[in-house]
Amino acid sequence: MRTNFSADQMKTPLIQLANDILRRCVHCGFCNSTCPTYVLKGDELDGPRGRISMIKGMFERGGPASDKLTLHIDRCLSCLSCTSTCPSSVDYMHLVDKARVRIEETHVRPLFERILRSLVANVLTNPKIFRVALIGAWVVKPLAQFLPGKLGAIAKLAPALIPSPSSADRPHVYPAKGKQRKRVALLTGCAQKVLDPEINEATIRLLTRHGCEVVVSAGSGCCGALVHHMGRESDAEVQVKANIEAWEQVAKTGRLDAVVINASGCGTVIKDYGFMFRENEAWVERAKNISSLAKDVTEIMTELGVNKSLHNTGLRVTYHSACSLQHGQKIKIQPVELLQAAGFDVRQPAEDHLCCGSAGTYNIFQPEIAEQLLDRKVGNLRRTEPNVIAAGNIGCIIQLRGGIDVPVVHTVSLLDWATGGPKPEGLK
Repeated sequence: MRTNFSADQMKTPLIQLANDILRRCVHCGFCNSTCPTYVLKGDELDGPRGRISMIKGMFERGGPASDKLTLHIDRCLSCLSCTSTCPSSVDYMHLVDKARVRIEETHVRPLFERILRSLVANVLTNPKIFRVALIGAWVVKPLAQFLPGKLGAIAKLAPALIPSPSSADRPHVYPAKGKQRKRVALLTGCAQKVLDPEINEATIRLLTRHGCEVVVSAGSGCCGALVHHMGRESDAEVQVKANIEAWEQVAKTGRLDAVVINASGCGTVIKDYGFMFRENEAWVERAKNISSLAKDVTEIMTELGVNKSLHNTGLRVTYHSACSLQHGQKIKIQPVELLQAAGFDVRQPAEDHLCCGSAGTYNIFQPEIAEQLLDRKVGNLRRTEPNVIAAGNIGCIIQLRGGIDVPVVHTVSLLDWATGGPKPEGLK
């Protein structure tokens, strides 16, 4: 793609980055074929090729983001399916991230939307506040169908039961069972520990059972993904720096083999910390080091190997491949092979490259499109006739639970159960 940036514009790191990305695009349109919003709407501006053209125009012109561009960028799920399809390796992820920063800095949204976005950014990333907010959402959940738009979407997402806080989320060192093979830090996260604390508990049991010392460090918290994808760059930096410092402290007390993440949306961003701080001389090497240690839990378990299964359940497990795992981190085969090794009959749905509609906060800010994608995903999942659905991202799990009457659990919960842990709550 030809670009038209001035010499002065090309002096800025942002435009240099955008120029490098844009010039790789050959406008072939392969990306549109796997873009969820283009598949649904058939609108060029709701596909990657159209969005790339609009972003190019915005950066070339300078000035504030337009209403039109904001609309179509807001409709982008950042599922990154387009990056898996693109034959030219266009770095759409970083391009759209920078576009969102420009929108956040220059576009004036309606008052209600500004308030809602601020609440989401500050509530979902703070577990204590989020728990209180969930109680409020749970109270009005029966009235969700009568609430307008985004308010109704928030109420619908409230779980039927709000779990109690787990002791597994407090700073602690969990020793390996038997011979120690690895020493890892675990990201316990923010929203996940409130919505489904069983995931962290199962992860700790699974890792320690397979020879890992697991450190839950003081100071680590939200990975920064939520605010990062809302274009709130400075907020994301605060959260990222806190995590880097926390995990550096773990490394100072002994060898640190990995930072383990069991929420794939978080993992995609943590693996990108080095890029996020590439212009910050004081932090770039520290950020790169943490990114190099970041591993999805299925990557670590693939290295360790799964112990012999204690159950011959014959359960039909349909694996839902989260976008942030298969497109963002290029991890697709490992979870399936681990579940098979644990003795499950694993199935995969048609169109597994298409997003379920969760996409972080997307199901809050774009509820109509999210609902359409959920319906499409549920139809494909049902056709596999599952006894249970496994996924590696909390956002997907909550989204799918709201659309299907089949148990939806995290992959680690099944692996934990198969190798000696308790039966997942959803299967009891």
